[in-house]
Formats: sequence, C-alpha cells, structure tokens
Amino acid sequence: MARFPRALLAAATAGVTAFALAACGDEENSGSSSGECNEGDGMTVGTILPQTGSLAFLGPPEFAGVDLAIEEINEFGGVLDTCVEVLHEDSGDASTDIASQAADALIAQDANVVIGSASSSVSFQFIDKLYEEGIVQISPANTSPDFTTYERGDYYFRTAPSDVLQGRVLADTIIADGHEKIAILALQDAYGTGLAAAVEENITAFGGEVVMNTIYDPTATEFSAEAGQLAAADADAVVLITFNEIVNLGPALAEAGQSAQDLGWYLVDGNLADYSAEFPEGFLDGAKGTYPGADPAKIQERLLEINPDLEEYTYGPESYDATSLAALAAIAGEGYDSETIKDNLIDVSTGGTKCEGFTACAELLAEDSSADIDYEGYSGPIEFSPEGDVSAATIGVYQYSADNTFTNLEYRFGDLNE
Repeated sequence: MARFPRALLAAATAGVTAFALAACGDEENSGSSSGECNEGDGMTVGTILPQTGSLAFLGPPEFAGVDLAIEEINEFGGVLDTCVEVLHEDSGDASTDIASQAADALIAQDANVVIGSASSSVSFQFIDKLYEEGIVQISPANTSPDFTTYERGDYYFRTAPSDVLQGRVLADTIIADGHEKIAILALQDAYGTGLAAAVEENITAFGGEVVMNTIYDPTATEFSAEAGQLAAADADAVVLITFNEIVNLGPALAEAGQSAQDLGWYLVDGNLADYSAEFPEGFLDGAKGTYPGADPAKIQERLLEINPDLEEYTYGPESYDATSLAALAAIAGEGYDSETIKDNLIDVSTGGTKCEGFTACAELLAEDSSADIDYEGYSGPIEFSPEGDVSAATIGVYQYSADNTFTNLEYRFGDLNE
C-alpha cells in the first residue's frame, strides 16, 4: 500500500464533492458504463468520505470502492430494475464541520443510505442526524469500539472491525516480538482513545507492561513534551496511534533518542502509509504496523479501472462491500427505502448460500426472490451483528523497509466474539 501523493490528491478528487455519478450512461461525467437499468427515481447512495483533512489519503480508494460497486450494480440492472445514483460529499476531518454540512446536503437530496465516514470522530458529528431522519449509515473504516453500544446506532453499520480486534492483534505482535515495556502515544479522539485502551488491555493480558499511555492534542504540531515523556518512560516499544501528525511526531521522537531503531515502533491503520517522500531513507526501517482488511489483491485491478491513478487501497474493499450490501438489502427486501435496507442488511450478510461480491449474490436473488444469501466481501466475510458490527475480520501485519515503504508479513483472521 502506498500513500496517495499530496500533489495528486487535489486532481484525483477535483469535481467529486456533491457530484452525481451518472447512473445510466453519461460516461463523460461518471467514468462508468451503463447496463440495462432504467433511468428514473431509484435508490440514492450518498457518501461522506475524506477529500480534505488528516485522512484525505484514504479518500481515493474509498471513493473508488463505492464507484466500482455502483458501476457493477447498474451493469447488472440496478436495484429493482432502476439505476442507482451516487452523490459524493467531503467529510473533512474532526477539526471541521464539513461532514455535518455534508449530511444536511444528503438528507435534502433524499439519500437512502450514506457510506461514511472514514474517521470515527467525524461519524459522531452526523450519526444523530441520520438516526433522526431514519437513514442507514455504513462506514467502511470506523473502528472505534464506542459504536457498538451507541444509544442512537439503530441505523449504523460498519464493514471495518472494531478496534477490539486490531488491539488484540497488535498487542500479540508486540509481545511476540519480545517487548515487555510498552508506551502508547495516541491522538485524542474516539478512534485514538478507543484503540489505545484496546492495546493496553491486551498488552497487559499477554504479560506485558504499559509504562506510558499519553493522549495528545491532534491539532498539535510540536511534540517535544511527548518525546521527553517517552524518553523518561524507559519503554522498549512504542505504539503510535496517529493520523498525519506522525510527520511531526516521528522526527521529534528520533531527536529525543527514541527512533524506530532505538526501540520498536508500531503503527496503525490511521498512519500506515508510504513515507518515502516525507522521511529520510532508513527512518522507518524495522517499524511494524497493522490495519484491518484482507489482502486487497483480488480487487486492486478493478479499483484501478475506476481510478487509474490510485496508489492507495486501504478501505477500498470495505467501501465496495458497504455499497454492495446496501443494494442487496434493498433487492432482498424489495424496496430501496432506508427502513427496508436497514431491516435486511443482517439477513443478506449471514446464513444462507455464500456468494462473493454483488453480482454473484444478486444473481441468486434474481433466480429466487426469497433466496437466503450470505454475502462474502472483498474485505473478508461480512456478518453483521445485531449492533451493526462485523463479527469477524482479518487484520494485516506489515513491516517497513529502509525506503520507508512497507510490505505485508501476514494476515490474521480473528473473531470478535472470542
């Protein structure tokens, strides 16, 4: 996986905000081909995903995943023989109110389901609005454990696993590498504090000791105090739960004698990316990290057909799966209103006949409208719990080399109910 170059990001997302991907024909606007679906008032999918802000590097693969699913759905014949339309909106990040405004725009345009956001904290900015309007929300990337028990989460689902699982895999990796005294540096938001708590719980359970757990201001640009704390903690490994702040945090740690070569560095999905342009050669050599998701190789070529400039694939498969599941729920329930989608998402994701991807599952429903299907996604098996969580998932473990890029070491499958 590679970070989407900042210089190309604006070009890749230009014109994406609030545009409608043409559901039938109009390839000049949409970049997708039409099938035999009928134009008209049909299912509308809205997205609230990052074009700007600290997670903007995740936007291109997420948009590509949604658009790939829309293209496939409409080539198959749409939902209930009518083409599906998609409206893209920017989520910004937790420091802005962009996502809340995006939700208002999608509500005004009668979206039946919203895919997004990438950031857990950003999703909390508009989850209540969608709940009050009775609109289904499916995040391809939210991992905060707080969503599992959220009081107004009846319409909320996610295709990425709770950080309860990533925390377990990351802690196991750290202890297996021989570390005993672990420090944690995490940004102050729902994602950062939730993952930090999961890591600390599992480090302790696996016999390690957490000697420091510091939560920092994500808007900070100067980290000498945190670097000093880490140096004084006498840790032999540090977990860095950050977004793009790592480009400032990392050098501060190295200057304090706490580089990736001085002690073990462990990154997470919020910052695991290609830093060949940001850091000098060898800066991240030996550092490891994790992020949720199965091997994206099966869908990479198809995502590149949607966006040939794509260099980042994180959460692209989860975005495809979220969109496909919404469409299948509508087909199975014979209605694309949000209530029908909500009521059928669990049914199409669990039990029944296993099928991979939208088309294979839609064919089973076309043969028998009462068919019981069990959707298997490109991000892994998707089996929604009553709380809207995926009950099992894959976490990838990665390692950096001297050029500050990383490669996969292994994929670990885990069950959240264990």
